[in-house]
Amino acid sequence: MRHLFLFMTVFLSAAPVMAEPLHGIAMHGSPALPADYPYLPYVNPNVKKGGRINYGVVGTFDSLNPFNLKSIRTTARGIWDNIFGNLVYETLMVRSADEPFTLYGLLAESVEWDDQRSFLQFNLNPKAKWSDGQPVTPEDVKFSFEVLRDKGRIPFSTRLDGVEKMEIVGERSIRFTFKEKTDREFPLIIAASTPILPKHAIDAATFDQSTLKLPVGSGPYLVSSLSPGERIVYKRNPDYWARDLPAKIGFDNYDQISVEYFLQENTLFEAFKKGAIDIYPEGSPTHWARAYDFPAVRSGEVIKETFKPQLPTGMLGFVFNTRRPVFADVNVRAGLSLAFDFEWANKNLFQNAYTRTESFWQESPLTSLGTRADTQELALLDGIKSRIAPAILDGSYRLPRTDGSGADRKVLRQAVELLKLGGYTIKSGRMSDPSGRQLAFEVMTQTQDQEKLAIAYQRTLRMIGVEMAIRTVDDSQYQARSGNFDYDMIVKSYPSSLSPGIEQVGRWGSASRNRQGSFNFAGVADPDLDRLLETMLKARSKEDFEAAVRAYDRMLIAGHYLVPLYHVADQWVARHKHIDYPKALPLYGYQLNTWWDKRAQ
Repeated sequence: MRHLFLFMTVFLSAAPVMAEPLHGIAMHGSPALPADYPYLPYVNPNVKKGGRINYGVVGTFDSLNPFNLKSIRTTARGIWDNIFGNLVYETLMVRSADEPFTLYGLLAESVEWDDQRSFLQFNLNPKAKWSDGQPVTPEDVKFSFEVLRDKGRIPFSTRLDGVEKMEIVGERSIRFTFKEKTDREFPLIIAASTPILPKHAIDAATFDQSTLKLPVGSGPYLVSSLSPGERIVYKRNPDYWARDLPAKIGFDNYDQISVEYFLQENTLFEAFKKGAIDIYPEGSPTHWARAYDFPAVRSGEVIKETFKPQLPTGMLGFVFNTRRPVFADVNVRAGLSLAFDFEWANKNLFQNAYTRTESFWQESPLTSLGTRADTQELALLDGIKSRIAPAILDGSYRLPRTDGSGADRKVLRQAVELLKLGGYTIKSGRMSDPSGRQLAFEVMTQTQDQEKLAIAYQRTLRMIGVEMAIRTVDDSQYQARSGNFDYDMIVKSYPSSLSPGIEQVGRWGSASRNRQGSFNFAGVADPDLDRLLETMLKARSKEDFEAAVRAYDRMLIAGHYLVPLYHVADQWVARHKHIDYPKALPLYGYQLNTWWDKRAQ
């Protein structure tokens, strides 16, 4: 009996924890849609599928593998794409664009987890299959995570870092048991952001190499043809397994999708004007205001659309590479930030179209602007409040407004005082350190608009004796040097969501500082920031989460890791009239993979 008791004890302790199968999961709270939801609320469920769409992008491509380091910037768009849609490869679950961070089943018909999120079990849809007809199996899921760990690039290579055990637990199920210190967002990341790959169709030994071999995927499209560096064409898979799945109703509406590559933005826009490209997402207010007086617009063939998503602004700026000694001192970074005359640039370059960005989550409940740090936040900031200016703590912080002259003496005096705190003074018209070395650096730019901004910044910096060189490079060099952190200063954008999480570690966490290919462009390695990041990732309630993000926002602002630039709340898109879109706009703005061709028969 004693042996039987011991056997039963071991057996029961080893048995997996059982949980109720769920159709969806959310980062905070519960999914908005019930288990029997018919489709996502921002699609047209009655759309007539067919026709075609021609997209255009600037750049080149020489690979169909987007998951390794060699192809990080040169993979054909559409294979795995958060704008055009994941046309070839899919994830276990899909993220709703109408909720902050909620996932619904795709390859996984249902999932199971506990309140502690100590495990996540995926129960695969029995209908799921690859484009060659073979079923998607738990072995494929296991293989995907392993090959990405061994041969993939960041962030795919880190998807098992928080996993204690990955085990196949049934004919259609696979369970991930997480390490004790794994954050609460991590299960959702592996569910919604990890591609599932066919074990039988991929050579693990060569997965880290670029390839033009036609991929086998589970997604709605097949690669039809390609001309490396010029064009890739996708055709609808008539046997796509998920075409009637609620999470896919109203998506993937074209019979054919082509992506054309152009060397310059001007050439792409000319192709759009002539009708060779169907959609042109616009990013320049000057271009939006001035460039659309051509016959197709006047005739109604081309239509300009403005969308208003409910998103935080994110942050765009001249980023200081703090790996460089010249930017090591926070006072130097703060002083250089004040020298940028936003009011002059906005008026003279952008027709006053922009608003200055001063927070990473501006215009959302997550921003610290206009909100005094409460007792909960102050507890999170205990021990590091002295590093944060009082105005940032009480919510009154704002960047100074200049007189718009490009030479506001009052603001420049503030910049000089901060630079003095960082060890620099003006000697013989040069901002110099005690040894007489001038404060000088180079900014790397990629586009004409970036170069114009840099020239305006350069002119103001020279007034206080700072020398900034400008180097404009092509797309491939820009991406290569960005990935290798080979720059003093660079222009980068940091998009923000209503559910920031693990991506922040890649941008600002100490662990990503020296990882080539990471998005830690500023080279930040700060234990205090890491602690706030960990708190944010482990928050359980909405209130705790928002307090953690606001505290984190204050710390990022106080670090002066970039010269904040600007934002516009609207999304601008021009389209040829035969392309249409759903009338319901989701939280995250327009979704191109729900649009359609009205000419479809």
